[in-house]
Amino acid sequence: MAGTEPRVHYLAGFSCPLGGLAAGKPRVLCHEEEVFLSTGSEFVYVYDQEGGLLTAVYQFPDQVWHLQLLALRRALYVLCARRGIYCLSLESRTRGSSSQTSEDKDSEISSPVITVDPEACVLPHTTLCAFTVHDDVLVALVQSPAQWKMQLFERPCPGEDCWPGGLVGEVELSATMPPVGAPGKLTAPCFLPVLCCVSPPGSRVPRGHPQGCGGFMLEEALFGLLFGADATLLESPVILCGLPDGQLCCVVLKALVTSRSAPGDPKALVKILHHLEEPVVFIGALKTEPQAEEAVESMLPCEDVYSDCLVALGHHGRALAIKASWNKSGSLVPELREYLLPGPVLCAACSGGSRLYHSTPSDLCVVDLALGGTPLNLEQPQPDGAPGGLPPLLCPASLSICSVLTLSVLSRTPAGGTELLALSAKGRLMTCRLDLNSEMPGPTKMTTENAGQKIKELLSGIGDVSERVSFLKKAVDQRNKALTSLNEAMNVSCALLSSREGAPPISCTITTAWSRLQLQDVLMATCLLENNSDFSLDQGWTLCIQVLTSSSALDLDSAGSAVTYTIPVDRLSPGSQREVTLPLGPSESGVLDLPVTMSCTLFYSLKEVVGRALAPSDPLEDPFLEEQPLDLLPEQEGICLPLSRHTVDMLQCLRFPNLAPPRAHIPCPLGPAADLVDTFLETCRPPGSESAGPEALRAKYLPPSTASIRVSAELLRAALEDSHSGVSLCSATLQWLLAENAAVDIVRAQALSSVQGVAPDGTDVHLIIHEVAMNDLCLAGPIQAVEIQVESSSLADMCRAHHAIVGRMQTMVMEQAARGSSPPDLRVQYLRQIHANHEALLREVQSLRDRLCTEDEAGSCATAQRLLQVYKQLRSPSLVLL
Repeated sequence: MAGTEPRVHYLAGFSCPLGGLAAGKPRVLCHEEEVFLSTGSEFVYVYDQEGGLLTAVYQFPDQVWHLQLLALRRALYVLCARRGIYCLSLESRTRGSSSQTSEDKDSEISSPVITVDPEACVLPHTTLCAFTVHDDVLVALVQSPAQWKMQLFERPCPGEDCWPGGLVGEVELSATMPPVGAPGKLTAPCFLPVLCCVSPPGSRVPRGHPQGCGGFMLEEALFGLLFGADATLLESPVILCGLPDGQLCCVVLKALVTSRSAPGDPKALVKILHHLEEPVVFIGALKTEPQAEEAVESMLPCEDVYSDCLVALGHHGRALAIKASWNKSGSLVPELREYLLPGPVLCAACSGGSRLYHSTPSDLCVVDLALGGTPLNLEQPQPDGAPGGLPPLLCPASLSICSVLTLSVLSRTPAGGTELLALSAKGRLMTCRLDLNSEMPGPTKMTTENAGQKIKELLSGIGDVSERVSFLKKAVDQRNKALTSLNEAMNVSCALLSSREGAPPISCTITTAWSRLQLQDVLMATCLLENNSDFSLDQGWTLCIQVLTSSSALDLDSAGSAVTYTIPVDRLSPGSQREVTLPLGPSESGVLDLPVTMSCTLFYSLKEVVGRALAPSDPLEDPFLEEQPLDLLPEQEGICLPLSRHTVDMLQCLRFPNLAPPRAHIPCPLGPAADLVDTFLETCRPPGSESAGPEALRAKYLPPSTASIRVSAELLRAALEDSHSGVSLCSATLQWLLAENAAVDIVRAQALSSVQGVAPDGTDVHLIIHEVAMNDLCLAGPIQAVEIQVESSSLADMCRAHHAIVGRMQTMVMEQAARGSSPPDLRVQYLRQIHANHEALLREVQSLRDRLCTEDEAGSCATAQRLLQVYKQLRSPSLVLL
């Protein structure tokens, strides 16, 4: 089209989602002045070109995938995704009487929406993907669990139900299936199959079918070469099928009809013509003979056109042309030639002549297969009208229209040109009038005047291809990195989940220590992540540390709080380690609620690693990719691998300023921030008078709270084993209790059996360990035991320390019980008496707590004192752990 600009006219605009319409599903047909259009949504629009208005809008229950019009019968067949085929009678449709102004042509015109009656579904089928109607039969292509299946039905009419009684024939196609989603959920293919009907010359095909009726006629020579003598003798139409895997196959229609009554080898009915190795998006036919071109252009629209070239087009631009030609021996043979056109191909169409139109995201192009056509055998004389060969290469001419998603060739204009009807990615319906008499560009038509412009176009094309290659290389690199990361994540997961016994390949150990920050003592936790495996932790891995504090001991109704820290793990190679320090408290109020539970987990983000690699590209660059949602990813965002769980209790948080080694400067632990009023009253106190602070009053008038627990000496010796050698049992027990405290080395060096520490809030906590004899438990004599006693002026701190000791004892008893140790013979009657006494005390506790809720202030004071006495008795039981 050198030197000629196409005349483009916008007819109307239709709504489209953000980013534009997707290729593959939109359809546009035209008959006389009516345009039938689908944008890939659930709506089908009927537009009147003459009046410039929208006459009807049909709404279907799901997406519309394909349209086919039988103009003589005034019937429109519609394929609805996951529903089946609907048939609409156009005779009953009423035209609208409103007109459209020029201001409304770029927007979707309001028109009454007609909801399609479910009874209009003449062929219900959930897996039907393509169909074509020929004469009185309907050919459908459905997905089966293993392959594609072609089925033949009697042509259904509106109001008739042909399923399943109208099934005439069926055959399975040897083809691989497109990927499906989760089990039980069939995913729509990204590329729909292409079906069309090829009729032989002389067949009873109604003339004047509009474009989009799903068929064309081939001349006798090419028809016989492609489909064989059976189809020629039977004068049978042939169904051509282009599959998403690239196969181009055919089935003789009359053979498929008779296969049910005379079954044979089903695979013999299917003939594979070619394999494009990419999804087939278009099948058509052309008239390429130069001597017949003028006759074709002068034919009336109602006359039949016998095409002499079959063309098929793949998504990435690979084109196939098949034509009957002469070989060196003078015999007619099918000449098959492949071309490479610009891609990806969004849609294509062909006229009654030799020109093929195809759309890419950046341009609408036209190629002429009649240019350069010469007989293959130039030396041997050939009869008149002998077919010529195909051109060695194709030179697409640009029409300077981009992002056309569906295309239809209208009847030739009186001036000898061609008119195209197109729908853009933005939802605009437009016509493009072209002058067919202008010369097509070719390598032999290059002149000095247009050489510079051609060079610029070639350089621009090279730049576009280079940018596309760079983009694809980047996408391939991202997917390769994602696959490598997934492989390492699988190896790490298997290594961690299989290490039930022994040291884990990846571990996270936690230690605590006090540190002074901004004139306040803060308990810091150090988390050491060690990678002792053979794999690296790279992109996508995150160390998650959850810190869960218990509820306040002074407020039973309060709930604990949880804080999660996420630390990205960047390139933790084998043998490496990563250290993270986190503050545990105290809080802004100066309180450290103990115990604190820390859970360490490795998290692998699938969306960060895999989601980026599977992210769709620009829909105009490769529009079918956006039809592949990230359903491949599971519902979870990632993988969690637990590493360790650590509890920080009172015994780990105690500080011992009195145990400082000589000449060592240990700062005095700071308590919580003092109240300003108390500080002011303390400064106003006369010299020599006693302090009136709450701590001093508690120490003066309230006795320290105590709790004790007794453990069999034999049980402790078995549990401590090596640590008991060389020191007393009481000192070894104290060292065992303070094993996770920073002061354990000083306790071990001085062989202490009692120690006085300071709690996080500044209250003294006294641990006393001594040996006792239990005389009333065993019939054989006294039981040697070790009593662990906790004293503190703060009831809450005493309870926290007692809770920490009981937790360690429970773990020790369970470990010794697993070894099979048996307790001595005990006095059962004495144990029953102690149990009964404890039950009585528990009942009294419940009664006293109920009385506190109903008594006045005077009575509740005595009740609270009695409640504290009962709690004291319960904290000093007469039993021993054996």
